[in-house]
Amino acid sequence: MGAADVVPGVSGGTIALITGIYKELIGTISGVDLSLIKVWQTEGFKAMWKQLNGSFILALMTGILISIFSLMRLMNYLLEEHPVLIWSFFFGLILSSVWFVAKQIPKWNFKVVLALVIGAAIASYIISLPPLGNSITSNWFLFMAGAIAICAMILPGISGAFILVLLGAYKTITEAAHNFDFKTLAIVAVGAVFGLLTFSKILKWLFDHHSTTTLAVLTGFIAGSLNKIWPWKKVLESAQFGEKIIVIREISVLPGNFEGNPHLFPAVILMLAGFLFILILEQVATQKPTLQNAADPDL
Repeated sequence: MGAADVVPGVSGGTIALITGIYKELIGTISGVDLSLIKVWQTEGFKAMWKQLNGSFILALMTGILISIFSLMRLMNYLLEEHPVLIWSFFFGLILSSVWFVAKQIPKWNFKVVLALVIGAAIASYIISLPPLGNSITSNWFLFMAGAIAICAMILPGISGAFILVLLGAYKTITEAAHNFDFKTLAIVAVGAVFGLLTFSKILKWLFDHHSTTTLAVLTGFIAGSLNKIWPWKKVLESAQFGEKIIVIREISVLPGNFEGNPHLFPAVILMLAGFLFILILEQVATQKPTLQNAADPDL
């Protein structure tokens, strides 16, 4: 998830979904409330940690942070120097993810197909939107930007950083981070926490009451994001935020119409590698109970 969040246009929520931890992630986040403090006071820290699912959160956050700090420089280098190749790998990965998630839907009918099409249409529409022209700096707007962006980050197929660009808040937030503007960062962080806790409860309710339809919509989100990560692009408009150049508008083109070397053969190989990577993850996931039993001394 950390590696995916480093790449603009790829969602960490997609990785959580295909690795089988998405429902546990949503359930854990939605369970964070004031009752945890009461449990701590009455039953102790161990009981509170268990109710929080603290070991899961600690393992997940440790992995994300290690990945971000260790891979950020590498991913930025690859995106700048070998964009076609890195996007080819992610395209294969996300394409395989569509098949992987769709396979989890137990029964297909008209309602499920319609939900998938609607999800794909929403994602396609979002990634095609032009960004707001001016960066708005009001506290209320920054709060809402943080809340909306964090919701996008846990939705498969939609990048939170891309949402910040659409809202016109990307420049304000990156400048605040560069200038150590803790007031602005705190407002965005509070908005993010509010959005995460609120939206996770909505997602948990949807999984509890409309699991099949929710999976279909999420599959649509992933499918609708494929155009965003198509390796061969023609940039129509870009903007520079400090040292970072962000693409504002671009269109997908065929490899033969790509301006520059399309690297067709290695790109296809990397697409296949990305596709096979998901199949390997699936095999690891199906073997997990066996590995756990082998590690149990009582068995």
